Amino acid sequence: MTDKTALLLVDLQNDFLSAPDLEPAAGELTRRAAALLQGCRERSVPVIHVWTTVRRDPDNRMPHWRRAGRWACVEGTAGHAPPGILAPLAGEPIVHKTFFSAFSTGALERLLRSLRRRTLLIAGTHLHACVRETVLDAYQRGFDVVVAEDAVASDDPLHAVLARRWLEARAAIFQPVAEILASLDGQIEDVVEGIEEAVAAARRGFAETRTLTVADRAELLARLGSVLAAESEPLARQMAREVGKPVRQGRAEVARSIALLEAAAGQAAELERDAASRQGYRYQPLGVVAAITPWNNPLGIPLGKIGPAVAFGNTVVWKPAPAGAGVAVRLLELMRQAGWPPGWVQLVTGGREAVERLIGCGVDGVTLSGSPAAGRTVSALCARHHLPLQAELGGNNGAIVWGDVDLIGLDDAARRIVDGAFAFAGQRCTANRRVILDAAVYPEMLRKLEASTAALSWGDPFEEDVRMGPLISAESRERVAAVVERAAAAGATILSPQAGRTPEGGAWHPPVIVVCDDPQAEIVQEETFGPVLVVQRAEGWEHALDLLNGVRQGLAAALFSRSEERRRDFLARARAGILKIGEATADAAADLPFGGWKSSGLGPPEHGPGNRELYTRAQAIYQRETGA
Repeated sequence: MTDKTALLLVDLQNDFLSAPDLEPAAGELTRRAAALLQGCRERSVPVIHVWTTVRRDPDNRMPHWRRAGRWACVEGTAGHAPPGILAPLAGEPIVHKTFFSAFSTGALERLLRSLRRRTLLIAGTHLHACVRETVLDAYQRGFDVVVAEDAVASDDPLHAVLARRWLEARAAIFQPVAEILASLDGQIEDVVEGIEEAVAAARRGFAETRTLTVADRAELLARLGSVLAAESEPLARQMAREVGKPVRQGRAEVARSIALLEAAAGQAAELERDAASRQGYRYQPLGVVAAITPWNNPLGIPLGKIGPAVAFGNTVVWKPAPAGAGVAVRLLELMRQAGWPPGWVQLVTGGREAVERLIGCGVDGVTLSGSPAAGRTVSALCARHHLPLQAELGGNNGAIVWGDVDLIGLDDAARRIVDGAFAFAGQRCTANRRVILDAAVYPEMLRKLEASTAALSWGDPFEEDVRMGPLISAESRERVAAVVERAAAAGATILSPQAGRTPEGGAWHPPVIVVCDDPQAEIVQEETFGPVLVVQRAEGWEHALDLLNGVRQGLAAALFSRSEERRRDFLARARAGILKIGEATADAAADLPFGGWKSSGLGPPEHGPGNRELYTRAQAIYQRETGA
């Protein structure tokens, strides 16, 4: 394949990369594009750099730039160039353009024909504009196109999701960088199979489930809880083996899963009791629910969705993340052992393509835990098929520590925040990613955070006292390390109290504290999903709230303060779905709503009253009495 392929890097220039709303963020986009660039160079794939080039005399800007008074990518400026890691090597051609498409001047097509290239790999900005137009022009000219899905970005992410769907149906294949490089080496991607059959089986199961009472379903949920309790240790050890979760936290996940099942059964029973006194309307189950779950809580998150779905009378087609598939298979076995009807839960595997096929296969609702990007993709699919959606999309969670906390309170806050930040290597959606310190206690609290981090037990996840194990993969470790390196290069202070103690083998990254007062810095704005705690200084209470709320996500927020007035103000103004006082942001109860604000969530929250909102539909009933 390499002798027919060329790589196009489209508009990966500093002016475009500096857009504040770019997703993924410029640092991560650049890292992924650099991996693709390096991989292509190693495989002797020709590389072509496509740059927007603006000149002042004569003014060749696009008309809408002129109307907006915008100057960008002006030839000879720093903004016109790419980052150094993406700079052209000697002999790599640069194609200059003014309008959207890389083909707009004719130079690119002539170059590709001379190189006799038939397949184009594309990375760059912006997917909704220049990348889209380049793909369409390539398609029109007879080229095969593969877009590096994790090496393209946009500052209009919803438009980008729609553009991708439209292009995939007509003009391009989208693959992650790792798959593109594997395909260049002749490796074959697995084919997604069995999804239609799984949905059909769940549909049959739903018809059978309608004959069961709420009490019948509650009994089967209780049986599964008993089976899980008996299997707690093997399940905890399997999670340690498959995803690196410390066994202590694995046991806690089993216990939480049981609590989620109990809560779901109680909610369904309560709904039935309420129905007896209700006139004129009722709640009916949706039908077949698609559940899409991540690897980091491979037992708790799925059962937090499956439990209430079946408690309210639905059946489920479950697509777990590949990294947690072993736990998923075992859980399905335990469901059968507990006597669950086979049609209640169907398991399917695969990646993004499996998700898209599942949602388009006739399900009646979707529940997802994933990234904001995944949420936008799935929400577009659900809108297309008129499906209700519940989505939990992670959190860049902050805790405020205020100066009215005494020294004992500061010690307690430091311990709780460090554990909330670094347990399970920060790989949970409620992890305490940021801490905002009152300037009055800033030096003292920073020392305490360092001391608590230095005392953190990390290493082999099978060891009883370990709180932090490895990251899920070497790729995740490299991603986190790159984020920290970029923060340091941008001027942040990096504190690594456990530097030099890294275990050998595995995807280890030490717990790191990043001191950064720039609220717009990448390390502040982006969820790292790793063992990184960002410290910010607040010069006053209003400043603290601005910092707390000043990120796109809003899952959890916390406050450490003795002031009742400040606590009330925090509860009134913190923009997050989960608020905590005197605790870190991590963890949540089984019977309270679990959902994020802003880009952290879509649809009703998980758990609590949100379960009824998602897994049932209200149905009004009108009956006119007729005479004999």
